Amino acid sequence: MFTYVPAAPLGWRGLGRSWPPPIGRTNTLGRDRLWYDFVTFPIGILRSDLSTLPLLAKFAIGMAIIVCVPRLSHRVRLPAVVGFILSGMAIGPHGLNVFGQHRPIVDFLADLGKLLLMFFAGLEIDLTLFRRSRNKSIRFGLLTTGLPLALGSAVGFLFGYDSVSAIVLGSLLASHTLLALPIIAHLDETRLEPVTVTVGATVLSDTLSLVMFAVCVSIWQSGFSMSKLAILLTEIAVVVPVILVGLGRLGAYALKKVELDEGAYFILMFAILAVAALIAQTIQLPGIVGAFLAGLAVNVAVHDKPAKQKLKFFGDTLFIPIFFVATGFLIDPLAFLRSITDNPALVFGIVGALVIGKWFAAEVAGRAFGYSHNERMTIWSLTLPQVAATLAATLVAVDTFDPAGQRLIDNRLLNVVLVLVLTTSILGPVLTERFAPRLLTEAMPPASGRAA
Repeated sequence: MFTYVPAAPLGWRGLGRSWPPPIGRTNTLGRDRLWYDFVTFPIGILRSDLSTLPLLAKFAIGMAIIVCVPRLSHRVRLPAVVGFILSGMAIGPHGLNVFGQHRPIVDFLADLGKLLLMFFAGLEIDLTLFRRSRNKSIRFGLLTTGLPLALGSAVGFLFGYDSVSAIVLGSLLASHTLLALPIIAHLDETRLEPVTVTVGATVLSDTLSLVMFAVCVSIWQSGFSMSKLAILLTEIAVVVPVILVGLGRLGAYALKKVELDEGAYFILMFAILAVAALIAQTIQLPGIVGAFLAGLAVNVAVHDKPAKQKLKFFGDTLFIPIFFVATGFLIDPLAFLRSITDNPALVFGIVGALVIGKWFAAEVAGRAFGYSHNERMTIWSLTLPQVAATLAATLVAVDTFDPAGQRLIDNRLLNVVLVLVLTTSILGPVLTERFAPRLLTEAMPPASGRAA
């Protein structure tokens, strides 16, 4: 019987000359060796070659991903954010390792993309619609924030996380991203009351969840005491109006002065974003909170301005995709799959807390407002996706340490939250496409003169 006797173990580098090895019939050890020689070995050589590419070649790879991934994602009916994260997994340190372990330029651009993502979240909220249905928006906003917050925190406690980490988990579920709003806009349903109530509730939901998250981050970093908490809440009570009112009015005044100079207008919006993030960081709030508040502060001032559209175009086509790709760098595919298979109860618990919490909030508020079944289901579908605030806050929490060096969110919880992001970013738009088209039919007055 012929057997393949493997040579001494081979490393990742300098092995091209010994390729390919001799092949014969194999026993179990031989099959393991063949797997190494034919799969692991060439991948290792590819990793080695890619990591030594010139910077411009790596830049070209990154740009190709940003251009191609949205088109490929559209073909397979996946949100582009999912495609970017998966591509980050493929080319990141746990995949082909194109950009290496230390990548200060990519990390800086990703941080800027994270701030722009939250800035646009505040900038794109239609405050006119919020004011039109203010009371209903506030009531629904409190429900769609409070119920997932409570259920998510309960899941955290149930699986052994301490109080701060558990509440952070709840705060991640409390917000939502209106990922399916373009579907509503395409159907010309943005003026329907259930939609305006949902958009208005997003203002309250994102703000409350981020403030709760910011309080937890500060407590985790410096420890809990009633005096520190009182000081922090006082600082938040001062800083939030300073950004919303003070920086908002000052920014609006400055933007008005340069509105005829698009270049200056463009740069000034960047400056407002940076100042707001810096103000938040001075009291140990995450910069994403300041960025979101800055977007709300200048929301009206920059409405329909050409420079705003150019900044959004710049962010959506470069910085924000880089942020999503860099998020994929954090994911070890094997550890990701292992965290799902080893912790199925935690995965189902967190996803279930989000789905049930958002559904129950939509049902309770919808029935109180007299909405139909399709209207309630559309509201639920719009509040399901967890992308912008959830993803940005999660990455901040992963990089937040207590005095003992322990992360606010561990890698197990990070992987589970990413499962949540992937699941809800697909489920939400799918449900919206199913229920939203029925709203116009319900809103149309009955035809007159129809035969009995």
